[in-house]
Amino acid sequence: MTVVEVKHGTHERFIEAASRKKILAHKCSKCGHLMLETVMFCEKCSAGKFEDVELEGAGTVVTYTIQAVAPEGFEDAGSYAWVVFKVNNTSVRASGFLPGVKTPAELPVGAAVRVKGFDAKHGLLLEKA
Repeated sequence: MTVVEVKHGTHERFIEAASRKKILAHKCSKCGHLMLETVMFCEKCSAGKFEDVELEGAGTVVTYTIQAVAPEGFEDAGSYAWVVFKVNNTSVRASGFLPGVKTPAELPVGAAVRVKGFDAKHGLLLEKA
């Protein structure tokens, strides 16, 4: 883990971390609980002070939804999965966009995925590891 300076309210830091294939997380300054950077208060103790921590952007699939026919505005994606994954060696869960998935057999629960980057339209981009 790499500790970086905390600057609240800047979604850009999450995007920058994703572009380096990392997940930006908050570590509660009071209790040490680790959670996604997008939260403003600790899920365990309700404190509002954190240090930012960059996590390796790899994990395992917890659940997903497959969109076999992309909705209007997302036709460029074709078939894709919206994936919830547990970041390796943490309790942190994140979600992201994994293009090209057509059937559940292609993405079993427990499969390894990793952050590929960030896209303004699709959000956190994932790939199979």
